Amino acid sequence: MSVKDLLSRGTFMMSMALIVALALGLSGYFPEIAPEIRSNVTILILAIMMTVSLSRIPFKGLNPAENPKSVLRAILLSMVIASAIPLIASLFFTDEAFKVGLVFIGLTPFAASVVPLSYILRGDMKHAARGTIAVYLLSIIYIPFMVWLMLDKIIDVTGVIIAVVEVVIIPLFLSRLLVKVEIDKQNLAIFLNSCIFLLVFISVGASANMFRSEVVLLVTFMGISMLRTFGLGLSLEFLERRAGVPWEQRVTDVLMTSYKNKGIAIALVTAVAVTAALDPGRALFPVTASIVIEICWVIFMDGYLFSPKRMKRELEKEGRGSEVA
Repeated sequence: MSVKDLLSRGTFMMSMALIVALALGLSGYFPEIAPEIRSNVTILILAIMMTVSLSRIPFKGLNPAENPKSVLRAILLSMVIASAIPLIASLFFTDEAFKVGLVFIGLTPFAASVVPLSYILRGDMKHAARGTIAVYLLSIIYIPFMVWLMLDKIIDVTGVIIAVVEVVIIPLFLSRLLVKVEIDKQNLAIFLNSCIFLLVFISVGASANMFRSEVVLLVTFMGISMLRTFGLGLSLEFLERRAGVPWEQRVTDVLMTSYKNKGIAIALVTAVAVTAALDPGRALFPVTASIVIEICWVIFMDGYLFSPKRMKRELEKEGRGSEVA
């Protein structure tokens, strides 16, 4: 496998970012970064990443009104079911920083990479793209409203609105300028994975020392993430398979439910921690703990749940075996 092949693999880049950040953080060699600088750099990296990611999704022909059931399913899975566990868990924490981290994990929409992943895994591309458009547009209102509802005494909602504008609204508009620009798929993957590497590196490095000093909390946050990823993902896949839901819809539904946009969670937590005078490392701790589990979940999906062998077997059962090369 070439270096470019490795760099284009998301799980490899996330794993490396996690390993390097933890190694530097636990050894005391992670560079000191001022909270304001960390916040600005994180927002900038994510805004660029979101602009490029969303530019690969053509809005033409994907009017949400043309398939309201698909849109409602995406909203229900992403904003209700996938949000429930972290939001409920946040109610049991009195530490404001931890509460903030959990709430933003819950409010973060699914990753924009659900669209290319749906393509790779023979999922429903139109459902994925249509759902991405609807969920990201709705998150412009949904995230500030839920923050006001759950964190009004901790966070100034104005700061959240500004951050949402920077990482969602502006990239949505700018992405339209790049729709017709041809970008090699492998080079695109390498660029986006490099952005993810930097985001994970910055966030994990900020709270790396807590991986050693707060073992009980680490296990707790990982347990919450296990329920959100493995628990929800496997349960939904099992129920839809038993109900006879076809492979293409199952794949995309599971991705929407279990695969959160870690970049948005990191950017929003970093931004609000600065304005709310919270310790960024503590606020990011639930997010960084969840990244460990999410890496394991992606590896599990790729290696077993949606593996080529299982895909072939499932599609053959549906009489679509010829679609698999």
